Amino acid sequence: MDVQVSSFSAEGLSNIRQTLSSLASGIPLDPLPPPVPVRCPDVPHAVNRDPALSPEAFRLALRNALRYFPARLHRTLAPEFKAELQSYGHIYMYRFRPTYEMKGYPLQCYPARCPQAAAIMMMIMNNLDPAVAQFPHELVTYGGNGSVFSNWAQFHLTMHYLSQMTMEQTLAMYSGHPLGLFPSHADAPRVVVTNGMTVFNYSSRADYERMYALGVSQFGQMTAGSYCYIGPQGIVHGTTLTLLNASRKYLKSAVRAPVFVTSGLGGMSGAQPKAGVIAGCVTVVAEVCEAAARKRFSQGWVNEILTDVDEVITRIRQCRERGHSHSIAYLGNIVSLWERLADEPQNLVDLGSDQTSLHNPYMGGYFPVQISYEEANVMMTADPVQFKALVQESLRRQVNAINRLAARGMAFWDYGNSFLLEASRAGAEILKPDGQTFRYPSYVEDIMGDVFSLGFGPFRCTS
Repeated sequence: MDVQVSSFSAEGLSNIRQTLSSLASGIPLDPLPPPVPVRCPDVPHAVNRDPALSPEAFRLALRNALRYFPARLHRTLAPEFKAELQSYGHIYMYRFRPTYEMKGYPLQCYPARCPQAAAIMMMIMNNLDPAVAQFPHELVTYGGNGSVFSNWAQFHLTMHYLSQMTMEQTLAMYSGHPLGLFPSHADAPRVVVTNGMTVFNYSSRADYERMYALGVSQFGQMTAGSYCYIGPQGIVHGTTLTLLNASRKYLKSAVRAPVFVTSGLGGMSGAQPKAGVIAGCVTVVAEVCEAAARKRFSQGWVNEILTDVDEVITRIRQCRERGHSHSIAYLGNIVSLWERLADEPQNLVDLGSDQTSLHNPYMGGYFPVQISYEEANVMMTADPVQFKALVQESLRRQVNAINRLAARGMAFWDYGNSFLLEASRAGAEILKPDGQTFRYPSYVEDIMGDVFSLGFGPFRCTS
């Protein structure tokens, strides 16, 4: 977050205050911002969703979106929102996305009546900063579907409420929707947030897609919908501790620059290469999205990007021989990398894990090895049955390669991303002979448990 006041001139601060003053006005209606017929090509975008709405549910989604606007504007906005829902599977209200630079600004620049409200406004804008957010124009911060808001009208309304808030009020939020300011007191929370509140029997993926398209629920992840995401820096401490403790626990003898292979550079997974270097590892992270890999490289989270798997193998050997910690982003599919490593006569990997977003395997959280990244983005909505089959086949291949390496001494663990669960659902050989227990442990239980029990670990707090 760029919040250092000393880096701004007096004139600069004045200009920022003038720009941010519009936050107090709520949704811009008079005049309406110009329509946005196509997505901006300069930033990554969320995948097109297929909520499979019935005609009645489709109309309900439109009514839910239009409730944020006076009736006189419905005739103008309804066709536009309909087109978004048909094209993208969700109504984001691109017309209302602010045109000023989205990032965290100095607190005193926000039009707020109390410092806590200004801080929350800054946190929200930081979560939507293109340098931070995974899909900023779709209000998704990380994890493929970790949303700050469901649409841009909610952004404007929330900022308006925050600009009016006093120390005697609390803003209640549900799945991006501001319910209003309620009387409270100075020691009460300024904002109370909940996301995705559903009962068990109505919490399937299909239920989520339908409710998200209707605009009545969203998945806020842990720190997207609570506004306290701070990018890879928020988890680099925990990832470093995980790697240090994994090395102590799993490596039978001291290994100079152990090799750690994993995947994912999109959000919090972007901390992996930096943490690996801090922990003294040679870290290789596979990433299929070029924009994500280039972002992490430009931000200094990874040392280099390689596109050829044979070149990755060569670099691993060089770093092992020299005993140098180093981080490599392999721009390619993790399955290709695992299979290539498993075919090597010498075991080159000491530690392994995975941080693909397998909580969301069929809508952009996992990309199968059989097709390209671009082809996958089309197929997941155009032919979801075939896409699911490819994902599950890819998971079976991935587990097979991991099992071969584990049999030769590599230690592998699940990073809390549902890898073991989805691999088992795919029919991969991920269970022990008893058919009940996973072959590999979870990092929380097996690696970090003792650290957590001591009250020490990768903790962050916001107040």
